[in-house]
Amino acid sequence: MLSRKILDFIAEIGTIMYVGGILSHIVIGNVLGHPDPHTALNVYTYKELSAYILILPGLGLKVISDILLYRSLKQKPNWLKLKFVMITFLTINAFVFLVPMMPQLVELAKLSVEAGAVSQEFLETAQMEAMVGASNGLPLLFEVLLGSFRPKLFGERKK
Repeated sequence: MLSRKILDFIAEIGTIMYVGGILSHIVIGNVLGHPDPHTALNVYTYKELSAYILILPGLGLKVISDILLYRSLKQKPNWLKLKFVMITFLTINAFVFLVPMMPQLVELAKLSVEAGAVSQEFLETAQMEAMVGASNGLPLLFEVLLGSFRPKLFGERKK
């Protein structure tokens, strides 16, 4: 089994990749936006690739390190159990909603370039992607806080 320090390091790298990728999506979307079809295509091509290069591998590292940590502990702390709830939400959101939207948005942006104007379907799908992405905010914050501070929760202090 990997040592606790190595697991913590892997989790930290995963967090950096995952959160960094998400923050880059927010920044590029706010800085460049998508006022015209060509910009929309560039923004969503970037978002799709960075999801595959940073966000999903970072999420994978976080999940793997948490599972290995959980399996290595005799007493399963409540902070880690709650962290699994948060990471499960983030994983479902990623694979059920966001990952399928990325190539769809790129394709809609390509069609918008061909049409010479950003389509209504693109705008609606981009709005949905933004709302689903925003729903990750609190679970991600709680997941990172739990992993960083490892608080005693739900009666663990009494023991």
